[in-house]
Amino acid sequence: MKKIIFITLGYLSFFLGTVGIFLPVLPTVPFYLLTAYLWFNSSDKLHNYLMNNRYYKQYIQEAFLEKKLTLKKLIKILIFLFILLAIPAVLVNSLHVRMMLCFVYIAHVIGFYIYFYRNK
Repeated sequence: MKKIIFITLGYLSFFLGTVGIFLPVLPTVPFYLLTAYLWFNSSDKLHNYLMNNRYYKQYIQEAFLEKKLTLKKLIKILIFLFILLAIPAVLVNSLHVRMMLCFVYIAHVIGFYIYFYRNK
């Protein structure tokens, strides 16, 4: 029974996360994290699917768990993040919002540096 509930809730949260890509009201990442948790704990088949998925291996396992993020990939991530944060900075005419977006970007740069390169 627990397995069926977890799988069903996982599909529901996956659907809501996917809808959240297009609707700014729904947050995407929390729903996808909930989906991963629910599917991870629902069945061995889904657990193995997630662990052997090429996107998981490339972006999560190698980059964040094994800390094998190359400088080129890190620069790509930071450029993409800069573009994503620049869009609302241009569209919203508020100094406070722009300052907050700059702070968020600088925090990401510092956080990535500490996480990936501080102990090397």
